[in-house]
Amino acid sequence: MTHHIHILNASALDAAAFFSIARDVAEVFRSRVDVTPHTLDYGGAYDESRRQYNSSIMLARLLEEFGINESKIIAVVGVDLYVPVLTFVFGEAQFKGKAAIVSIQRLGNPFYGLPNDDRLLHRRLAKEIVHELGHTFGLYHCRQFECVMRSSTYVEEIDLKNVELCTHCRSLLAPA
Repeated sequence: MTHHIHILNASALDAAAFFSIARDVAEVFRSRVDVTPHTLDYGGAYDESRRQYNSSIMLARLLEEFGINESKIIAVVGVDLYVPVLTFVFGEAQFKGKAAIVSIQRLGNPFYGLPNDDRLLHRRLAKEIVHELGHTFGLYHCRQFECVMRSSTYVEEIDLKNVELCTHCRSLLAPA
């Protein structure tokens, strides 16, 4: 792969938090990865009855803003995301497309009433970024237990996965 991946930090995480995350993403996809701060337009995505943001609306906004860009774009946000058929999502991606979104909201221990652990949050975030970007590269959910492309319903399932793709998923990435 020789794509350019652009991570948009629309969360409260500082730039230093993304150093190892960007390195992991670059290694998995053999791509150049840039991280920049970004302000995302949340208008119309908030559902007051759920107190959450519709990730599909936010993903559409990303595509409107960056649709002509050749890079893969993934926004990292600090708000709770949902799609109408699920209680919440960690992220969402345009399958075989160019854009994805991931929330840190449910990746941090404080959400679950546990002590803060920045290293754990960063590991979880790296896995979710790689997972959602995998969908943009055309990868489906994997059945391999430790593959980053395995679906995760709970944060504990994210903890059990590796940040890497399994051999099978890696083989499915089309050479650039």
